[in-house]
Amino acid sequence: MPLKQLLFSSLCLWIVSAAIQAAEPHPNLIFSSLHKSHTEQETLSPLKAGSAPQNFAEMWAGFDPRVEPLEVETLKEWEEDGVVLRIVRFRIGVFKGQKAKLAAVYGFPKSIVESGKKIPGLLQIHGGGQYADYKACLLNAKRGYATLSIAWAGRISAPDYRVDPNVVKLFWEGKTNDPAYKLTTDWGAVDGYHAPGRNQGNLFPSAMPAAWTLDEVESPRNSGWFLCALAARRAMTFLERQPEVDPKRLGVYGHSMGGKLTVMTSVDSRVKAAAPSCGGISDRDNKSAIFRSTLGDDISLKEISCPIIFLSPANDFHGRIGDLPDTVNEIASRDWRVTCSPHHNHQDTAEYEVATLLWFDQHLKGSMEFPQTPKTVLKLDTTDGVPTFTVHPDSSKPILSVDIFYTQQGKADERPEDRERTMHRFWHHTEATKIKGGWTAKLPLHSTDQPLWVYANVVYPLEAPVTGAGYYYGTYTAKSFNLSSLLQTVSVKELQSARIHATMKPSLLIESFQDDWEKEWFTYKPNEWARSTHKVYDETWKAPPNTTLALEVMAAEANKLVVMLDGFAAEVQLDGGDQWQTVVLSPDNFQDHAGTSLPNWENIKRLKLSPAERLRPKRGDPRAPRLVGKHWRGTKPQFRNLRWQSMTQDR
Repeated sequence: MPLKQLLFSSLCLWIVSAAIQAAEPHPNLIFSSLHKSHTEQETLSPLKAGSAPQNFAEMWAGFDPRVEPLEVETLKEWEEDGVVLRIVRFRIGVFKGQKAKLAAVYGFPKSIVESGKKIPGLLQIHGGGQYADYKACLLNAKRGYATLSIAWAGRISAPDYRVDPNVVKLFWEGKTNDPAYKLTTDWGAVDGYHAPGRNQGNLFPSAMPAAWTLDEVESPRNSGWFLCALAARRAMTFLERQPEVDPKRLGVYGHSMGGKLTVMTSVDSRVKAAAPSCGGISDRDNKSAIFRSTLGDDISLKEISCPIIFLSPANDFHGRIGDLPDTVNEIASRDWRVTCSPHHNHQDTAEYEVATLLWFDQHLKGSMEFPQTPKTVLKLDTTDGVPTFTVHPDSSKPILSVDIFYTQQGKADERPEDRERTMHRFWHHTEATKIKGGWTAKLPLHSTDQPLWVYANVVYPLEAPVTGAGYYYGTYTAKSFNLSSLLQTVSVKELQSARIHATMKPSLLIESFQDDWEKEWFTYKPNEWARSTHKVYDETWKAPPNTTLALEVMAAEANKLVVMLDGFAAEVQLDGGDQWQTVVLSPDNFQDHAGTSLPNWENIKRLKLSPAERLRPKRGDPRAPRLVGKHWRGTKPQFRNLRWQSMTQDR
């Protein structure tokens, strides 16, 4: 080719290339795996006459999760404890002319390949700020499941393949020469990332248009919720096409944001069982009408017909227990259960977390039979004006315990702005008396000007321990499991109309530490002795004026005790020995990370007794956390008579 012609051709190619780059929606970013797909059909059809979808059917119209090729890449493969594990990436779709790809961890038992049998497949969806994690795949495989843990936000946790937020940014910037660089989820021209999003101002609860969104008008297809739910449905296609997976036995579960995405994914007819935790029931309050009519939780719930269990801690801020009655009424599923830990917020312990695996064991393997939801009767028309609550549990399996919890700190139509009250409300535990076919208990109230919320927990033993990966991938082993009744609520008007009496009086004694005292306290680490309670937030035990906080402690060895009130800590030196030591504390004994004293007892919410605590700085404060207390020596301490006492008693 003559030199002039060669130069002219090169110049033309350079001009075309420059024009394409100039048309990119994110000109300041370089994507290592950006795939231009101008010749391929868009996954979603353009809006008709610029009109956005107004309902569920219109939002999903035209989308078939099976149509497009998967184009699977295996980025890493290894074996661990007889489990085959892979980091994979596959095609989500084509949006605005660019391919989007979803990274994930996939695992299955190696023995299944040799046997030629097919096993159930599980889709695991992480929550906000969390990772796709190999531990879910590893532990599920040991129980006979293939699992795909998807990295919708780009983050991955696996041996020698960790993608944290900094590595996600390296991927966005195309810094392939950086030793930490790794391939991960590539959303292409749209932005389904979270914590952080790729674009400043990208908010999942928003359906508003932006440079990185699909539609130029407010539309549910602009929200990260829709994009990630679409990706999760593509992940179901990946699962059903794996040679070791039975495509007729697929389940989905996820926590927090993953709980909402579990609900959005469970509308897919291929899902045969679902288990959302701490999400998917309370997103009902968005200011946007179009968001509420398409992406509100109630919209997807109405489309779910598969068996579903809701894991909803009673104080969870994100999946609020007060929304469970509506949720159960909304779903088309007839086969549902709920499990609700008292006092917990966004975390759980083994007997609650294990419900997910047991649910899949029943509906995907047929190796478990869940008891029926406990039947309950709340009686207001009583001779003494004190409500009674009767529980009739399914006794087809042995019952370890029946516990009744109630609160007067619930609120009708709770919203996100009620977060502090939701997370810290106190649940009274009342001792139930066994009667024919059930258990019954009185519910003494401190007021008839506050509503009554009540439910029951029934604990059953497991025939053999079950080990799994929890909400945040910590390994748990459960020897029992909890099944809850559906929350019942009574309004102030109903209480007053029934002539209920307020019989519970204020008490200076917060805790005696006798009998079943731990039922009104909680921990997320039951193997350690530290415990917390919200009793000090309840009207019954609120601090009177001019009081100090006192308790008696016996510790076998000299130690330090930490008493926490919300973010303030008091450190107490314990002498050790076989004598009770009296501890008396005033507000100025409690200090936060900055050394500021607690001003008074007003509006305190959580009290904790522990050996050590890490006080964290306020957001934006660059200082490191501060440790108070230290490692505990010897046997766990004994406590008695936690109380408020007048300052005159201290003299």
